[in-house]
Amino acid sequence: MSGPRKSIVSPLPGIFYRRPNPQSDVYVREGDTVKSGDTIGLVEVMKNFYEIQAEEDGIIAAFSVENEAMVDVGQEIAVLIPKEDK
Repeated sequence: MSGPRKSIVSPLPGIFYRRPNPQSDVYVREGDTVKSGDTIGLVEVMKNFYEIQAEEDGIIAAFSVENEAMVDVGQEIAVLIPKEDK
């Protein structure tokens, strides 16, 4: 996948989760198409969960952190290839 890429970053420090709970499938996979506002994961901070959302339409090119990894504020979580307007 080529073209411009945008980082989806964590707004908070905490633990990143790719699924809503351990029994569920991941929100999205690498290569999936997402729309602006789609949840791609969660960050847990002191037992509170915050949705991480795509900020624009596109394709998730890659996840930059593993499930259940610690993340810092501003750390890249995923790479998005924005949808090209035609």
